[in-house]
Amino acid sequence: MKPGSWFVFTFALSAASTPVVAALFEFSGTATHNGQTLYTEGHQVEGNCAQGVFAPSNHEVAYLRPNDATAFASKRLNYDNHPFRPRVEFSQPAFDESLAITYPDDEALRILWQEPAGETREFNVPVEQRLVVDSGFDYFVRANWDRVSNGESIEFQFLAPTRGEHYGFVLEPASAEQIEADITVRIRPTSVVLRFLVDPIVLGYRSDGALTDYLGLTNIRRDADSNHVAHIQYDVTRMPGCELTP
Repeated sequence: MKPGSWFVFTFALSAASTPVVAALFEFSGTATHNGQTLYTEGHQVEGNCAQGVFAPSNHEVAYLRPNDATAFASKRLNYDNHPFRPRVEFSQPAFDESLAITYPDDEALRILWQEPAGETREFNVPVEQRLVVDSGFDYFVRANWDRVSNGESIEFQFLAPTRGEHYGFVLEPASAEQIEADITVRIRPTSVVLRFLVDPIVLGYRSDGALTDYLGLTNIRRDADSNHVAHIQYDVTRMPGCELTP
């Protein structure tokens, strides 16, 4: 055996035998606007603790109105493709609306959107390395936790599924009177034109990487033509038993 090969062999064997432990991460959110509770969210994320950091696999969300135990909307996400780009199934039956995002291959994603008006639209969108989809943004933030904690700005592409395109955005430090968090950031378009059309989204995080606040446009409809703008405050009910950030 060549000098040094024993170290390489034992290191590889140790890495290969690192236990992967099943884990469950649960949290809830309350969406309010002008002091009125609009709805609540119940989140259950299945995953595993690989090398001490939580890796998601499946995520289910139930949306409920106040004093109603029956979900009026639901979302399912699967992260097997990539933690930043999950498969998505969203349904809002009261408006006959549904949205599905799938990945037929590594270079493209497919969007199938059932509009509230009843028309079905399909988009095929090229995938870029910096592309972030839906709740994959949470894991994008955590994967860049050192840079976020140090107040750096990070550019990325964010999918607008009902437009069938992705746009340039920047994640940057921010502050908001409504949010009391260890770290506060916002995402906004990099395009000057889009800045006039799209309001920033502000998010708060605990020092351990758990989301505490979301302030901005939601995916829940106010009516057939517009979505709610809300402040969603989150509470962790169960940590996964390992770190959320690297």
